[in-house]
Amino acid sequence: MPSAWSKEFPAAITVCNKNGIITELNDKAASTFANDGGYDLLGKNLFDCHSEDSTNMIKKLMNENKINVYTIEKNGVKKLIYQAPFVENGEVKGLVELAIEIPFEMPHFVRQ
Repeated sequence: MPSAWSKEFPAAITVCNKNGIITELNDKAASTFANDGGYDLLGKNLFDCHSEDSTNMIKKLMNENKINVYTIEKNGVKKLIYQAPFVENGEVKGLVELAIEIPFEMPHFVRQ
């Protein structure tokens, strides 16, 4: 289950361990994946519901401790997807994915 601060956070948060087992979902992620089981996905392997290319990318991110960021559009909603390994005591333990709904047009600031 999610931490108190993240449970109702307005972006989808999904966490898996190094083997791809889903260990955490917040309410937004469970709602996003409702047709796939929602909170029942906890303990399931996310590699089972991803293509081979996606699975390889996720494994590569964890093996190389790399970050993957991109945007998608689905059903008229644009999202920023941010995937990053989480590390404990210098060792990659899994991956966190944030899926944040963003407007199609948004300001961009360059700060000095």
